[in-house]
Amino acid sequence: MSQISVETVTSSAILGEGPHWDSTENVLYYVDIIGKEVRKYDPATKRETIAKLDGDSVSFIIPVEGKHNEFLIGHGHHVCLMTWDGESDKPQKIEKLVAVDEEDYNATNSLNDGKADASGRLWAGTLGDFDSFSKGPKGSLYSFPKIRNASKHVREITCSNGLAWSRDNKVFYYIDTWTHKVDAFDFDIKNGVISNRRTVFDFSANGIKGLPDGMTIDTNDKLWVACFSGSQVIQIDPENGKVLRSIPIPSPQVTSVAFGGRNLDELYVTSGAMNMTPEDKAKYPLAGCTYLIKGIDAKGLPMNSVKL
Repeated sequence: MSQISVETVTSSAILGEGPHWDSTENVLYYVDIIGKEVRKYDPATKRETIAKLDGDSVSFIIPVEGKHNEFLIGHGHHVCLMTWDGESDKPQKIEKLVAVDEEDYNATNSLNDGKADASGRLWAGTLGDFDSFSKGPKGSLYSFPKIRNASKHVREITCSNGLAWSRDNKVFYYIDTWTHKVDAFDFDIKNGVISNRRTVFDFSANGIKGLPDGMTIDTNDKLWVACFSGSQVIQIDPENGKVLRSIPIPSPQVTSVAFGGRNLDELYVTSGAMNMTPEDKAKYPLAGCTYLIKGIDAKGLPMNSVKL
């Protein structure tokens, strides 16, 4: 096994999230949810660019297939089409496409993690008021088959988080953070339907420190899960519920993971620095940064762009 290394590659964010490796441009996009920023990191130049958004929080950024400088973002409880050149400190344009959770929760919910499946269909979920989302299941999980229309699949979600699909696109993996579990569904990619929910890994039962947050999958169908409040990323086997390894991260608030690099054999890890005391900051000076892990002897699948 190769020697694993962990290095810091970006500046600190309040709540870094939603890493998306664009294999076309070989750059990483991600967001600062609370900072209301979309960010781009180019490993070739080691340059990071940041654009500030007005208004609501921003939860994910996914390129639109075939469209240069166009992205879908989660902005508050709206899915929006954003035009951004990747250089300016403000997006050139943001257009609201569809709102979610307006009827159920009077628009107090916000979108969280989002990804596109292999057909280019967007999936994203919500959580309740960000300051109190652990107090009850107020969120939902959606897909957006025609972008401007939302299909609700699961209700009573506490904090919708990690999303991943098996290599054959027959299994959809999903995290509702405050259940402390990673669940699986049978996945019908043609019709965009999920069914037969079951738990494939339980943080509490396995004594894992932290809460399950963002997630990705490798070419061997093993899951990589960020452990919020756990200072680690774990690799698990969803077939037998076993932990294969743990990689320490120099931040307690580990939020999400994405394979990147030209060979998709490196792991980018986002983190947060929310509500940290001076003592916390002294102990974790790199909290909120994005990290690059090399030497993991695993490869990921190309991340999907959204088809409009």
